[in-house]
Amino acid sequence: YPFVLYIHGGPHAQYGNTFFHELQWLAAEGYVVLYTNPRGSKGYGREHTAAIKGDWGNKDYQDLMLATDWAMKLDYVDTTRTAVMGGSYGGYMTAWIVGHTTRFTCAIADRLVGNLVSMAGTCDFPWPQNAYFKGDHWSNIADLWAHSPIAYAGNIETPLLLIHSEGDLRCPHGQAEEFFSALRLQRKTVEYVRYPEECSHGMSRNGPPSLRLHRLQANRDWLARFLKTEKA
Repeated sequence: YPFVLYIHGGPHAQYGNTFFHELQWLAAEGYVVLYTNPRGSKGYGREHTAAIKGDWGNKDYQDLMLATDWAMKLDYVDTTRTAVMGGSYGGYMTAWIVGHTTRFTCAIADRLVGNLVSMAGTCDFPWPQNAYFKGDHWSNIADLWAHSPIAYAGNIETPLLLIHSEGDLRCPHGQAEEFFSALRLQRKTVEYVRYPEECSHGMSRNGPPSLRLHRLQANRDWLARFLKTEKA
């Protein structure tokens, strides 16, 4: 079966033992779905959660790749048809992953954080100097830039679908605009679905039902296109 690595948001959140319609829906579509709580997630103590403070894309990336390595050894997983996807911080990690490896066939980054420099100055809460990441977004941007997926956009070869909403204040839609233009100007394989102002950061969970359905169908079509499932 084709494989999907699905990364949660936060990053200081967690997958729990509860129903999550998107994971069930992907399984019903014929995908093996792997969802994990890498370092940075809650549920395993303060040290586990604090392990990625100011250092996204390092230990969390290692954990996600190790989990994927484990899944690739399952005899019912097709290692030639793989995808990575996620929203918010999960979108950040999706964009980070495809900038650091070509192991996935395709990817979907939903409401991503792509540029920590511009994110720090435009999201709906202030980022004090040296509080979480080192530096700031006006005079000392080196650390923010080094941890920004867009800094590695030149490495991306994986087909990427971007999904964002104009009403997203937590991760403003400029994050997707920047990432889309960076890839399109390089003639990379990228598409961008942008939803209107009535859709917020939580659009996938509480947006207009018709647009939530549209989003699921966009995800399905992108995965089918590159993973060559029956609906392709």
